[in-house]
Amino acid sequence: MPNPSEPTRNIPLGDTSRPGVPRTPQTRPAGTPRRRRPPDSLREISWRLEPRDYVLAHLLHEHRYLTTAQITAILFTAERTCRNRLDVLRKIEFIDWFMPVRPGAGRLPVHWLPGPLSARYVALHRGERPPTAKAVREAQDALVSSGHLHHNDGTNQFFIDLFTHARSDPDTRLARWWSGRTFAGKVQNIARPDGHGVWREHDRQVGFLLEYDTGTEVHSVLTGKLAAYRKLAASGGPRWPVLFWLPTTARETNFHRRLNGAARGLIVATATRAGSAGHGPAGPMWKVAGNGRRRVRLSELPCRWGETGGYNPGPPTPEQDPLYLLRDDTDPSTP
Repeated sequence: MPNPSEPTRNIPLGDTSRPGVPRTPQTRPAGTPRRRRPPDSLREISWRLEPRDYVLAHLLHEHRYLTTAQITAILFTAERTCRNRLDVLRKIEFIDWFMPVRPGAGRLPVHWLPGPLSARYVALHRGERPPTAKAVREAQDALVSSGHLHHNDGTNQFFIDLFTHARSDPDTRLARWWSGRTFAGKVQNIARPDGHGVWREHDRQVGFLLEYDTGTEVHSVLTGKLAAYRKLAASGGPRWPVLFWLPTTARETNFHRRLNGAARGLIVATATRAGSAGHGPAGPMWKVAGNGRRRVRLSELPCRWGETGGYNPGPPTPEQDPLYLLRDDTDPSTP
C-alpha cells in the first residue's frame, strides 16, 4: 500500500530508461512458467495427432483451404467439436487459419489452410522435400491475397455436398477428388477444370470434370472452355462428362441455347445450385446437352473411361480415396 506522505510517482518503479543510461535487464519473477516455444517437428506432436488430422492435412494441401463448416461435413458430426479440434491443431502449428473480408459482404467464415507442420507431413509422406517455414508463410499470404476465394469456395462446396450425401447413403462414395491443378498435371496440362471427381453409386462409377460458374462470365467464354476437353479426348484422354454447375435456371436455359454444336464429341451436362435443394449434385438434376428429355442422377451420366495412359489417369485407386487414411488397415505415417 502506498505511503500517503510520499508524493505520487508519475513513472514506474524500477528501470526508467533515461537517456544515456542502459536499461536494466528484465528478469522473470520466480515461479512464473517459461513460455513454451512452438513445436518445430512432427516428432514433438505425433502423440497428439489422430488419423483424421492426417486426412485434413492432405485435403488442405490438395485444395488450399476449407471452411469450418466444410471440414465438419467431411470429418465431424458437430461443428462445435470440429472447431475445438481445429483450435488444438492451430495451437501446435499443424494447421493455420485466416478470416477473409469481401467488399459488400463483410467478414467471411474462417478458412483453414496448411500450417508449417501439416505441410511438412504431406511432403515427407509423398517422398518430397519439405517446404521451409518461410515458404509456407509465403504460400499462406498468396492464398489470403488471392481474388478467387468466392469461386474456389463454391467449387469446393460442390464436392463437400457429395461428401454430405455419401455420409447418409452407404451405397455412394466420392472415390476421388482432385483439384484442377492436380488433374492438369495428370494430362500434360491440356485441360484444367475447376475440379475432378469420381462418384460411385452401387456398382457404377462416373468420372467427371467440373466447371463452376459464378454467373459473371459471358456464355461464349463458357462454351470456349470445351475446346480443351475436345483436345484432351482426341489425345487419348478420358471422355468423362463435363459438368457446368450454374447459379440459376435462367442461365442454364440460355447456356443450352449456346451449346448447339459446341458440345459435339463431348458429354456435357448442366445443373443449377438454385435447383439442388433436397438432393444436392448427386440427385436427378443433370440435363445432358442434346438430350433434354429428362434429368438424370450424377451416377447415370454417360462416362467413357478409355485406356489408362499419359493423358488418361484411369479409374481411381484405393489410395486416391480422399478418406483412405481412415481405413482400419492404413498407417497414416507411411506412404
